[in-house]
Amino acid sequence: MGNNAFNKQHAKRYDTEDRRKLATIIADKVKTVLPDKKQHSLLDYGGGTGLVTLPLAGHFDNVLLLDASQEMIHVAQDKLAQIPYHHIEARKLDLMEDDQLDVNADVILVSLVLIHVPDVKALLQKLKNRLNEGGLFLIVDFDKNERVDHPKVHNGFTREEINELLTNIGLHDIEINTFYHGKNLLVNQDASLFIATSRG
Repeated sequence: MGNNAFNKQHAKRYDTEDRRKLATIIADKVKTVLPDKKQHSLLDYGGGTGLVTLPLAGHFDNVLLLDASQEMIHVAQDKLAQIPYHHIEARKLDLMEDDQLDVNADVILVSLVLIHVPDVKALLQKLKNRLNEGGLFLIVDFDKNERVDHPKVHNGFTREEINELLTNIGLHDIEINTFYHGKNLLVNQDASLFIATSRG
């Protein structure tokens, strides 16, 4: 995300059918780990055009979608202008370059973001610092895939890596489960997705 590869043209055509389908799968999985009662606030970091964020919006009183790409945020804002949600804000912010995040949240979601981040621990620490006490920290990303070799993305993460990262930044009650396998998901390779839940 730091190199902001998502330019204007890419952002406008980001919502492909395949991405929408995958976002629905992710959002449906996230819903299964949310508390039964409505939560006050969600922070979705790296939420892009809102493909995962918007289906979750009804579970929260307030939703903040952040992304490092202004063009992605423009697409999300265009969507928000057309739907009757008034409790969602989409804002540009790259936490790796700007620490001026002035909100805390009950639930923080980082979906398909970490593979793009050079310093994963630093980003997770900054996000954890914005998690309310007892809050829920959610990561969705790719399981480690040795067949993937790309200079701009990690090739996924092992459960041990994620567990260590979350433990080191002070989170607990960590659970990590693989929930989806798909074709050509990561750099044209078949891949699987995990969801990691933890508490602040």
